[in-house]
Amino acid sequence: MTQPDIIVIGGGIAGTSAAAHLAEHANVLLLESEPQFGYHSTGRSAAIFIRNYGNAVLRALNNAAAPVLQSGKGICDSGLLSPRGELLIAGSGDLEELEDYARDATGLEHLSPEQALELVPILRPERIAAAILEPDAQDIDVDRLLQGYLRLLRGRGGKTVTNSRVCGLTHDNGLWRVATKETEYFAPVIVNAGGAWADQIAQMAGASPVGLTPMRRSAVLLDAPQEYNIDHWPLFASVTESWYAKPDAGRLLVSPADEDPTHPHDAWPDDMVLAEGLYRYEQAVTVPVTRPSHSWAGLRSFTEDRTPVVGFDPAKDGFFWLAGQGGYGVQTAPALAALCAALCTGEAPDLDEGTVAALSPARFAQG
Repeated sequence: MTQPDIIVIGGGIAGTSAAAHLAEHANVLLLESEPQFGYHSTGRSAAIFIRNYGNAVLRALNNAAAPVLQSGKGICDSGLLSPRGELLIAGSGDLEELEDYARDATGLEHLSPEQALELVPILRPERIAAAILEPDAQDIDVDRLLQGYLRLLRGRGGKTVTNSRVCGLTHDNGLWRVATKETEYFAPVIVNAGGAWADQIAQMAGASPVGLTPMRRSAVLLDAPQEYNIDHWPLFASVTESWYAKPDAGRLLVSPADEDPTHPHDAWPDDMVLAEGLYRYEQAVTVPVTRPSHSWAGLRSFTEDRTPVVGFDPAKDGFFWLAGQGGYGVQTAPALAALCAALCTGEAPDLDEGTVAALSPARFAQG
Protein backbone atom coordinates (compact mmCIF):
# COMPACT_ATOMS: atom_id res chain seq x y z
CA MET A 1 0.00 0.00 0.00
CA THR A 2 0.99 3.61 -0.27
CA GLN A 3 1.75 5.52 2.92
CA PRO A 4 -1.18 4.70 5.23
CA ASP A 5 -3.50 7.38 6.51
CA ILE A 6 -3.86 5.65 9.87
CA ILE A 7 -1.70 3.17 11.75
CA VAL A 8 -3.45 1.12 14.43
CA ILE A 9 -1.10 -0.24 17.09
CA GLY A 10 -2.45 -3.39 18.71
CA GLY A 11 -4.22 -6.34 17.11
CA GLY A 12 -6.59 -7.36 19.87
CA ILE A 13 -10.32 -7.08 19.34
CA ALA A 14 -10.24 -3.30 19.97
CA GLY A 15 -7.57 -2.49 17.42
CA THR A 16 -8.76 -5.01 14.85
CA SER A 17 -12.38 -3.86 14.92
CA ALA A 18 -11.36 -0.19 14.81
CA ALA A 19 -9.03 -0.83 11.88
CA ALA A 20 -11.83 -2.59 9.99
CA HIS A 21 -14.17 0.38 10.48
CA LEU A 22 -11.48 2.91 9.59
CA ALA A 23 -10.55 1.03 6.40
CA GLU A 24 -13.91 2.02 4.93
CA HIS A 25 -12.67 5.62 4.86
CA ALA A 26 -8.87 5.50 4.79
CA ASN A 27 -5.74 3.49 4.05
CA VAL A 28 -5.12 1.57 7.29
CA LEU A 29 -2.20 -0.46 8.61
CA LEU A 30 -2.71 -2.71 11.66
CA LEU A 31 0.43 -3.60 13.63
CA GLU A 32 0.52 -6.46 16.12
CA SER A 33 3.57 -7.30 18.21
CA GLU A 34 2.71 -11.00 18.65
CA PRO A 35 2.72 -13.75 16.00
CA GLN A 36 -1.08 -13.80 15.94
CA PHE A 37 -3.96 -11.40 16.43
CA GLY A 38 -5.94 -11.56 19.66
CA TYR A 39 -3.09 -13.27 21.52
CA HIS A 40 -3.47 -11.56 24.89
CA SER A 41 -6.76 -10.49 26.52
CA THR A 42 -8.98 -11.18 23.49
CA GLY A 43 -7.90 -14.80 23.24
CA ARG A 44 -8.40 -15.33 26.98
CA SER A 45 -11.85 -13.83 27.31
CA ALA A 46 -14.71 -15.44 29.21
CA ALA A 47 -16.70 -14.83 26.01
CA ILE A 48 -19.91 -13.58 27.59
CA PHE A 49 -22.11 -10.61 26.70
CA ILE A 50 -23.84 -9.10 29.75
CA ARG A 51 -25.88 -5.97 29.11
CA ASN A 52 -25.79 -4.90 32.76
CA TYR A 53 -22.05 -5.36 33.16
CA GLY A 54 -20.12 -2.22 34.07
CA ASN A 55 -20.92 1.38 34.90
CA ALA A 56 -23.45 3.60 33.11
CA VAL A 57 -21.06 4.47 30.27
CA LEU A 58 -20.24 0.83 29.64
CA ARG A 59 -23.90 -0.14 29.69
CA ALA A 60 -24.54 2.46 26.99
CA LEU A 61 -21.75 0.86 24.95
CA ASN A 62 -23.19 -2.61 25.57
CA ASN A 63 -26.57 -1.47 24.25
CA ALA A 64 -24.95 0.08 21.17
CA ALA A 65 -22.95 -3.07 20.45
CA ALA A 66 -25.82 -5.53 20.98
CA PRO A 67 -27.49 -5.23 17.52
CA VAL A 68 -24.16 -5.87 15.76
CA LEU A 69 -23.33 -8.87 17.91
CA GLN A 70 -26.84 -10.26 17.52
CA SER A 71 -26.89 -10.02 13.72
CA GLY A 72 -23.21 -10.17 12.78
CA LYS A 73 -24.08 -7.59 10.14
CA GLY A 74 -21.05 -6.56 8.13
CA ILE A 75 -18.79 -8.95 10.04
CA CYS A 76 -20.12 -12.49 9.69
CA ASP A 77 -22.88 -14.26 7.81
CA SER A 78 -24.85 -14.87 11.02
CA GLY A 79 -25.14 -13.70 14.61
CA LEU A 80 -22.30 -14.02 17.10
CA LEU A 81 -24.38 -14.63 20.23
CA SER A 82 -25.97 -17.77 21.66
CA PRO A 83 -28.19 -18.23 24.74
CA ARG A 84 -26.55 -18.54 28.15
CA GLY A 85 -27.97 -16.35 30.93
CA GLU A 86 -26.27 -15.08 34.07
CA LEU A 87 -27.29 -16.13 37.59
CA LEU A 88 -26.02 -14.06 40.52
CA ILE A 89 -26.43 -15.52 43.98
CA ALA A 90 -26.26 -13.74 47.34
CA GLY A 91 -25.80 -15.04 50.83
CA SER A 92 -27.56 -13.48 53.79
CA GLY A 93 -24.81 -10.90 54.16
CA ASP A 94 -24.77 -9.95 50.47
CA LEU A 95 -28.36 -8.82 49.92
CA GLU A 96 -27.47 -5.13 49.80
CA GLU A 97 -24.93 -5.76 47.04
CA LEU A 98 -27.52 -7.73 45.11
CA GLU A 99 -29.98 -4.86 45.31
CA ASP A 100 -27.29 -2.34 44.36
CA TYR A 101 -26.57 -4.33 41.22
CA ALA A 102 -30.22 -4.65 40.32
CA ARG A 103 -31.12 -1.01 40.99
CA ASP A 104 -29.93 0.43 37.67
CA ALA A 105 -30.12 -2.79 35.69
CA THR A 106 -32.72 -3.86 33.14
CA GLY A 107 -34.21 -7.20 32.17
CA LEU A 108 -33.51 -8.96 35.46
CA GLU A 109 -35.62 -11.59 37.18
CA HIS A 110 -35.55 -12.02 40.98
CA LEU A 111 -35.45 -15.71 41.88
CA SER A 112 -36.04 -17.70 45.02
CA PRO A 113 -33.31 -20.08 46.20
CA GLU A 114 -35.42 -22.97 44.88
CA GLN A 115 -35.61 -21.39 41.42
CA ALA A 116 -31.86 -20.82 41.42
CA LEU A 117 -31.31 -24.50 42.21
CA GLU A 118 -33.50 -25.51 39.29
CA LEU A 119 -31.08 -23.68 36.99
CA VAL A 120 -27.85 -24.87 38.66
CA PRO A 121 -28.59 -27.91 40.83
CA ILE A 122 -25.07 -28.20 42.30
CA LEU A 123 -25.43 -24.95 44.28
CA ARG A 124 -25.61 -25.27 48.06
CA PRO A 125 -29.14 -24.16 49.07
CA GLU A 126 -28.01 -22.92 52.48
CA ARG A 127 -25.67 -20.46 50.75
CA ILE A 128 -28.46 -18.77 48.79
CA ALA A 129 -30.57 -16.09 50.41
CA ALA A 130 -31.63 -14.55 47.09
CA ALA A 131 -30.70 -14.62 43.43
CA ILE A 132 -31.21 -12.67 40.21
CA LEU A 133 -31.15 -13.90 36.66
CA GLU A 134 -30.27 -11.95 33.52
CA PRO A 135 -31.85 -14.21 30.87
CA ASP A 136 -30.47 -12.12 28.00
CA ALA A 137 -26.80 -12.69 28.88
CA GLN A 138 -25.30 -14.57 25.94
CA ASP A 139 -22.14 -16.36 24.87
CA ILE A 140 -20.01 -14.53 22.31
CA ASP A 141 -18.15 -16.40 19.55
CA VAL A 142 -14.98 -14.37 20.06
CA ASP A 143 -12.91 -16.08 17.38
CA ARG A 144 -15.57 -15.58 14.71
CA LEU A 145 -15.85 -11.94 15.75
CA LEU A 146 -12.10 -11.35 15.53
CA GLN A 147 -11.69 -13.25 12.26
CA GLY A 148 -14.70 -11.47 10.80
CA TYR A 149 -13.15 -8.09 11.52
CA LEU A 150 -9.84 -9.20 10.03
CA ARG A 151 -11.61 -10.29 6.81
CA LEU A 152 -13.49 -7.01 6.70
CA LEU A 153 -10.29 -5.01 7.19
CA ARG A 154 -8.42 -6.86 4.43
CA GLY A 155 -11.43 -6.80 2.13
CA ARG A 156 -11.42 -3.01 2.39
CA GLY A 157 -7.76 -2.84 1.43
CA GLY A 158 -6.30 -2.60 4.92
CA LYS A 159 -2.95 -4.21 5.64
CA THR A 160 -1.92 -6.27 8.65
CA VAL A 161 1.54 -7.02 10.04
CA THR A 162 2.31 -9.39 12.92
CA ASN A 163 5.57 -9.87 14.85
CA SER A 164 5.97 -6.12 14.66
CA ARG A 165 6.58 -4.60 18.08
CA VAL A 166 6.71 -0.81 18.11
CA CYS A 167 9.97 0.47 19.60
CA GLY A 168 9.86 4.15 18.70
CA LEU A 169 7.32 6.91 18.04
CA THR A 170 8.13 10.45 16.91
CA HIS A 171 6.05 13.22 15.37
CA ASP A 172 7.40 15.67 12.81
CA ASN A 173 5.87 17.80 10.05
CA GLY A 174 2.43 16.35 10.64
CA LEU A 175 3.51 12.71 10.40
CA TRP A 176 4.03 10.05 13.01
CA ARG A 177 7.10 7.86 12.53
CA VAL A 178 6.36 4.39 13.88
CA ALA A 179 9.56 2.38 14.24
CA THR A 180 9.76 -1.38 14.66
CA LYS A 181 12.88 -3.53 14.70
CA GLU A 182 12.34 -4.39 11.05
CA THR A 183 11.20 -1.14 9.46
CA GLU A 184 9.56 2.27 9.82
CA TYR A 185 6.06 3.42 8.93
CA PHE A 186 4.68 6.93 8.61
CA ALA A 187 1.12 8.20 8.98
CA PRO A 188 -0.63 11.39 10.10
CA VAL A 189 -2.77 9.47 12.64
CA ILE A 190 -1.96 6.61 14.98
CA VAL A 191 -4.51 4.73 17.06
CA ASN A 192 -3.18 3.48 20.39
CA ALA A 193 -4.99 0.17 20.92
CA GLY A 194 -2.14 -1.33 22.90
CA GLY A 195 -4.20 -2.85 25.72
CA ALA A 196 -2.07 -3.26 28.85
CA TRP A 197 0.80 -1.55 26.99
CA ALA A 198 -1.20 1.56 26.00
CA ASP A 199 0.40 3.84 28.59
CA GLN A 200 3.84 2.67 27.50
CA ILE A 201 2.99 3.45 23.89
CA ALA A 202 1.78 6.89 24.94
CA GLN A 203 5.00 7.63 26.81
CA MET A 204 6.98 6.49 23.77
CA ALA A 205 5.04 9.09 21.77
CA GLY A 206 5.64 11.81 24.36
CA ALA A 207 1.99 11.81 25.47
CA SER A 208 0.91 11.79 29.10
CA PRO A 209 -0.23 8.37 30.36
CA VAL A 210 -3.81 8.06 31.57
CA GLY A 211 -2.98 5.85 34.53
CA LEU A 212 -3.89 2.42 33.21
CA THR A 213 -3.59 -0.44 35.69
CA PRO A 214 -3.32 -3.93 34.20
CA MET A 215 -5.09 -6.44 36.44
CA ARG A 216 -4.71 -10.19 36.22
CA ARG A 217 -7.81 -12.37 35.78
CA SER A 218 -7.30 -16.14 36.06
CA ALA A 219 -9.39 -19.16 35.11
CA VAL A 220 -9.31 -22.95 35.02
CA LEU A 221 -11.25 -25.67 33.23
CA LEU A 222 -12.81 -28.42 35.35
CA ASP A 223 -14.51 -31.61 34.26
CA ALA A 224 -18.28 -31.30 34.37
CA PRO A 225 -19.91 -32.74 37.50
CA GLN A 226 -20.92 -36.33 36.89
CA GLU A 227 -24.59 -37.08 36.25
CA TYR A 228 -25.31 -33.50 35.19
CA ASN A 229 -25.83 -32.04 31.75
CA ILE A 230 -24.36 -28.58 32.13
CA ASP A 231 -24.82 -27.37 28.54
CA HIS A 232 -27.81 -25.17 29.35
CA TRP A 233 -26.69 -23.90 32.72
CA PRO A 234 -26.24 -20.14 32.93
CA LEU A 235 -23.02 -18.49 33.97
CA PHE A 236 -23.37 -18.51 37.76
CA ALA A 237 -21.50 -16.33 40.19
CA SER A 238 -21.33 -14.76 43.58
CA VAL A 239 -22.73 -11.23 43.51
CA THR A 240 -19.64 -10.20 45.50
CA GLU A 241 -17.51 -11.20 42.47
CA SER A 242 -15.43 -13.61 44.52
CA TRP A 243 -15.82 -16.38 41.88
CA TYR A 244 -17.82 -17.28 38.78
CA ALA A 245 -18.37 -20.42 36.70
CA LYS A 246 -19.56 -20.95 33.13
CA PRO A 247 -20.18 -24.01 30.96
CA ASP A 248 -17.53 -24.21 28.25
CA ALA A 249 -17.64 -26.97 25.62
CA GLY A 250 -18.77 -29.64 28.07
CA ARG A 251 -16.56 -28.49 30.94
CA LEU A 252 -16.80 -25.78 33.58
CA LEU A 253 -14.73 -22.65 33.31
CA VAL A 254 -14.19 -21.41 36.87
CA SER A 255 -12.51 -18.14 37.78
CA PRO A 256 -11.55 -16.65 41.15
CA ALA A 257 -12.57 -13.31 39.58
CA ASP A 258 -9.20 -11.94 40.66
CA GLU A 259 -8.15 -8.37 39.91
CA ASP A 260 -4.53 -8.26 41.03
CA PRO A 261 -2.66 -5.15 39.82
CA THR A 262 0.42 -6.06 37.82
CA HIS A 263 2.58 -4.83 34.93
CA PRO A 264 2.11 -5.38 31.17
CA HIS A 265 3.31 -8.88 30.34
CA ASP A 266 2.22 -12.25 28.97
CA ALA A 267 0.15 -13.12 32.03
CA TRP A 268 0.12 -16.46 33.81
CA PRO A 269 -1.96 -17.61 36.79
CA ASP A 270 -0.75 -17.57 40.38
CA ASP A 271 -1.24 -20.99 42.00
CA MET A 272 -2.25 -19.53 45.36
CA VAL A 273 -4.81 -17.17 43.80
CA LEU A 274 -6.31 -20.11 41.88
CA ALA A 275 -6.41 -22.29 45.00
CA GLU A 276 -8.12 -19.61 47.07
CA GLY A 277 -10.65 -18.90 44.30
CA LEU A 278 -11.43 -22.58 43.79
CA TYR A 279 -11.95 -22.91 47.54
CA ARG A 280 -14.50 -20.07 47.48
CA TYR A 281 -16.25 -21.73 44.55
CA GLU A 282 -16.22 -25.14 46.26
CA GLN A 283 -17.89 -23.66 49.35
CA ALA A 284 -20.83 -22.60 47.15
CA VAL A 285 -21.45 -25.98 45.46
CA THR A 286 -22.15 -29.55 46.51
CA VAL A 287 -19.56 -31.24 44.30
CA PRO A 288 -15.82 -31.40 45.03
CA VAL A 289 -13.38 -29.55 42.81
CA THR A 290 -11.45 -31.93 40.57
CA ARG A 291 -7.97 -31.37 39.21
CA PRO A 292 -8.10 -28.60 36.58
CA SER A 293 -7.30 -29.71 33.05
CA HIS A 294 -6.05 -26.29 32.04
CA SER A 295 -5.38 -22.89 33.60
CA TRP A 296 -4.55 -19.48 32.21
CA ALA A 297 -4.63 -15.77 32.95
CA GLY A 298 -5.15 -12.53 31.05
CA LEU A 299 -4.87 -8.83 31.75
CA ARG A 300 -7.80 -6.44 32.11
CA SER A 301 -6.55 -2.84 32.05
CA PHE A 302 -8.57 -0.19 33.88
CA THR A 303 -8.39 3.55 34.31
CA GLU A 304 -9.15 4.93 37.76
CA ASP A 305 -12.79 5.56 36.82
CA ARG A 306 -13.05 2.11 35.16
CA THR A 307 -14.21 3.70 31.90
CA PRO A 308 -12.44 3.25 28.54
CA VAL A 309 -10.37 6.03 26.96
CA VAL A 310 -11.45 6.82 23.40
CA GLY A 311 -10.55 9.97 21.51
CA PHE A 312 -7.72 12.18 20.32
CA ASP A 313 -5.12 13.15 22.90
CA PRO A 314 -5.66 16.83 23.73
CA ALA A 315 -1.92 17.57 23.66
CA LYS A 316 -0.61 15.33 20.84
CA ASP A 317 -1.81 15.92 17.27
CA GLY A 318 -2.93 12.76 15.54
CA PHE A 319 -2.56 10.53 18.61
CA PHE A 320 -5.80 8.64 19.23
CA TRP A 321 -6.53 6.63 22.37
CA LEU A 322 -8.48 3.36 22.23
CA ALA A 323 -7.65 1.76 25.57
CA GLY A 324 -8.78 0.97 29.10
CA GLN A 325 -11.57 -1.44 28.16
CA GLY A 326 -11.01 -3.49 31.32
CA GLY A 327 -13.05 -6.69 31.13
CA TYR A 328 -15.50 -5.25 28.61
CA GLY A 329 -13.37 -5.12 25.45
CA VAL A 330 -15.00 -7.90 23.44
CA GLN A 331 -18.61 -6.99 24.14
CA THR A 332 -18.07 -3.25 23.53
CA ALA A 333 -15.84 -3.63 20.45
CA PRO A 334 -18.50 -2.90 17.81
CA ALA A 335 -19.56 0.30 19.58
CA LEU A 336 -16.05 1.56 20.29
CA ALA A 337 -14.84 0.72 16.78
CA ALA A 338 -17.68 2.75 15.26
CA LEU A 339 -16.91 5.64 17.63
CA CYS A 340 -13.22 5.52 16.75
CA ALA A 341 -14.00 5.69 13.03
CA ALA A 342 -16.44 8.57 13.51
CA LEU A 343 -14.03 10.65 15.57
CA CYS A 344 -11.09 9.98 13.26
CA THR A 345 -13.04 10.91 10.13
CA GLY A 346 -14.97 13.85 11.55
CA GLU A 347 -18.37 12.19 11.33
CA ALA A 348 -21.06 12.51 13.98
CA PRO A 349 -20.90 9.58 16.43
CA ASP A 350 -23.97 7.42 16.95
CA LEU A 351 -23.45 7.63 20.71
CA ASP A 352 -24.85 10.54 22.71
CA GLU A 353 -22.63 13.49 23.58
CA GLY A 354 -22.49 12.62 27.28
CA THR A 355 -21.16 9.13 26.59
CA VAL A 356 -18.59 10.43 24.10
CA ALA A 357 -17.41 13.04 26.61
CA ALA A 358 -17.16 10.45 29.39
CA LEU A 359 -14.84 8.36 27.18
CA SER A 360 -12.62 11.24 26.07
CA PRO A 361 -8.97 11.38 27.22
CA ALA A 362 -9.55 15.09 27.83
CA ARG A 363 -11.10 14.13 31.18
CA PHE A 364 -7.62 13.31 32.48
CA ALA A 365 -6.15 16.61 31.32
CA GLN A 366 -8.97 18.43 33.08
CA GLY A 367 -8.57 16.44 36.27
